[in-house]
Amino acid sequence: MPVLRPVLAFLLAGVLTASAAGRLVVTVTHDLTIARPAETITVPWSEVNRALPGALLQRIAVKDAKGNVLPYQVTNIAPQAKDPKREGVAYGELIFQYDFAAGEISARFTVETTDTVAPVFPAKAFARHVPERLDDFAWENDRIAHRTYGPALAAAAAPGSGKEVLVTSGLDVWCKRVRYPIVDRWYNKGHNHYHQDEGEGMDLYQVGPSRGCGGTGVWDGTRLHVGRNFASWRILANGPVRAQFELTYDTWMANGTIVSEVKRITLDAGHQLNQVESTFTVHAGPVKEITVGLGLNKNPADKGQEPVVAADTDSALGIRTQWIAQKTNGELGTAVIVAGPAFQGFTEDDRNLLVLARAASGQPLRYAVGAAWSRAGDITSSKDWTAYVTAWAQRLRAPVKVTLSTTP
Repeated sequence: MPVLRPVLAFLLAGVLTASAAGRLVVTVTHDLTIARPAETITVPWSEVNRALPGALLQRIAVKDAKGNVLPYQVTNIAPQAKDPKREGVAYGELIFQYDFAAGEISARFTVETTDTVAPVFPAKAFARHVPERLDDFAWENDRIAHRTYGPALAAAAAPGSGKEVLVTSGLDVWCKRVRYPIVDRWYNKGHNHYHQDEGEGMDLYQVGPSRGCGGTGVWDGTRLHVGRNFASWRILANGPVRAQFELTYDTWMANGTIVSEVKRITLDAGHQLNQVESTFTVHAGPVKEITVGLGLNKNPADKGQEPVVAADTDSALGIRTQWIAQKTNGELGTAVIVAGPAFQGFTEDDRNLLVLARAASGQPLRYAVGAAWSRAGDITSSKDWTAYVTAWAQRLRAPVKVTLSTTP
C-alpha cells in the first residue's frame, strides 16, 4: 500500500542500461512487525523500460518469490503521446500488490517480458462519472464504494420538474457485501433502489449538507466554510488494482479568504480507506496558509434507524473514528486520518466531527478517509475497526522501500 503517495526509496542496485536483459528484480522492505495485507507496490515505468528495453505493458509478468503470477496495472499518464521507439513514454507506474504477513519485513519480485499476452485481471477498483444520475461521481474497490455530487444535482429545479437539488461537497458511502463491482449494477437498478439490501449491499449513509465521510472545509476557529458540488472531474487510473481521479471545486469564500480545491482520490484494491490529496489554492485574502476541517457526519444513519454512535480519537496518530449501530442496517465504521505535522487537533460543529489540518496554498494536504460495514464480514465490531484504522495509520508513517536491480 503506497499510502498517501509517500516518497518511496527507489535505490538502484547497479546501473540499469538499455543493454540490460533478463529480469527486473524488485525488493520491497519495511520496518513494521504488523501484517500489511494488500500492500500496493509501485515502480516507475521508466525503470521497467530501462531494465527491459521495449517492454510492452500487455507482454510482461510480475512474479513473487514462489513464481506466482501477480495481477498488475500500468498507469497511463499521457494517453495521446506517440511512442515510436516503444519506450512507454505515455506510461507512469507499474502497480501490483502483495500481502506481507506479520513479521515479514522483506519480499522479492521479478518483472520479465513474455512471449504471450498477459491475462486480463479481474477489476477490483473502478471509478466513473455518472451523468445519468445528475452528475454523480462514483468509485469502488472490492471492499467499499463511494460517491459524491456534481453540478447537475446542485442546479435549481425547473418549476414542476420534481428534480432533486442538493448542494454539498460531502462524500457518500455505499456499503458492499460482495467482492465484485456494483456501481454500474446499482445505478442500472434505478435511483433509490439501492437503499435496500438485496444481497449485494446498500446505501445506508446520509450526507446532506454535512461533510459526509471525509469531506473538507476551511475552519476559521469557530465555523467551517464549505464549497459547493465539484465543478469538473478527471480519471487518472482505472483498475484493475487502483482507481485514481481528481475532482475540481470552484472558489468559495471562507471568512474573507477566497479558496478553491483540487481533490485527488486514490482507492486501491483490498482497502477500506481512500488516500486523498487536497490541494487548496488561496486566491485572495490575508493568509496563504489555512486550517482545513475534515469531517465525519454526526448523524449519518438512515431515517428511522435510531443510531447509536460511538466516536473516538487518537491524537498520537491523527485519527478520528465513528462506529454507528443502526436498528436494522447493521453497523458502520467511518474514519479520517491526518498523519504527520499537518495534524492540528480535533473540534466539531453542529453537523460534523472534525479533524483539523494545516494546509499551505498550492501544496497538497495528504490524508485518508473511509468506511467499513459489519455485514461485509471483514470488520464486524468497533474493536476491529479501531485496530484496522490504527494499523493503517502506522503504515502511513512507515511506507515501504523499493530497491531495483537486474539479473541476466
